Amino acid sequence: MTSTSPTQPTGSVRDGNSAPINLRTFKDPMPDLEGRVILVTGGTGSFGKSFVRYVLQHFNPRKIIIFSRDELKQFEMQGDTFFREHEDKLRYFIGDVRDCDRLEMAMRGVHFVIHAAALKHVPAAEYNPFECIRTNVHGAENVVKAAIRADVEKVIALSTDKAANPINLYGASKLASDKIFVAANNLSAGKTAFAVVRYGNVIGSRGSVIPFFEKLIQNGATELPITASEMTRFWITVEQGVNFVLSSLAMMHRGEIFVPQIPSMAILSLAEAMAPDLPTKIVGIRPGEKLHEVMITEDDARNTLKLADRYVIAPAFPFWSDDLYSNYGSSPIEAGFSYSSNQNDEWLSVDELRNILASTDIEQY
Repeated sequence: MTSTSPTQPTGSVRDGNSAPINLRTFKDPMPDLEGRVILVTGGTGSFGKSFVRYVLQHFNPRKIIIFSRDELKQFEMQGDTFFREHEDKLRYFIGDVRDCDRLEMAMRGVHFVIHAAALKHVPAAEYNPFECIRTNVHGAENVVKAAIRADVEKVIALSTDKAANPINLYGASKLASDKIFVAANNLSAGKTAFAVVRYGNVIGSRGSVIPFFEKLIQNGATELPITASEMTRFWITVEQGVNFVLSSLAMMHRGEIFVPQIPSMAILSLAEAMAPDLPTKIVGIRPGEKLHEVMITEDDARNTLKLADRYVIAPAFPFWSDDLYSNYGSSPIEAGFSYSSNQNDEWLSVDELRNILASTDIEQY
């Protein structure tokens, strides 16, 4: 079965009079990183490298610790011209989030931890469930323990849209991770603060569909494989993701799950944007894959505040008050609300995605 005329799901088609998407920057507020020490788990990954690069370009931290288990990626990162120019501020620690002692050693003197390490590939997690749990769940527990013992000030953990109403092990493991980081605020005696950011697919990140399509196109593919014609996804750029983490770090109290307001796109529209002359072939949904992603469930919406550029899922803590975000113009979410990729109010057009891709470095698949 092939299709050459992608369409968006019913109720989401943007006509010719639709206003262009104004991508949010998530740059307000920004944290004070002057003279601070930051540790990034998974620091050699797509997000980690972009985060470190952005912080070095726009802030003056005392030190950034790149914590990862891949010596080759660390070697390659150290050889990058930009990172070589900032080597006085960078430290590279070989380590695994499965190793609590190593984490605790790495976190000595650290002010902020950005936890980006995870086993993220859905089919790999389905096939290797024990490894997924050890990294995503036990790893989260280890980050919490090490951060508390090292008196870290703040920890932000990166989550995923797959953690809401999960149907695959990766999503379920990240939901467990989210719960661990939120509950960690009950264990830290008011010292270390923990919060979570949850967002959708990162445009151009390694292992995602965009570099996969790009590789097929470069290799002369005659068609692009599509899992389901009606599939939709949330999309965020790497720079947006970095800024969202930084601004959430600045505004967090403790226990929140921050969700950005970002556009959706149909997977067929993505294929048209990247290869308008190639037909598509429906190949079926992979194990553990959803047609549409959800970032806020209807049940979570009861405890969710809406801000100008994001949602804040509040923790069920006695100390919590919605007034904590009144200075950001927060308002409660209406009953029955859910934030899903097929019911979004904002959609990327084919041309808009092409413009974004033109200014995005697509990592090799």
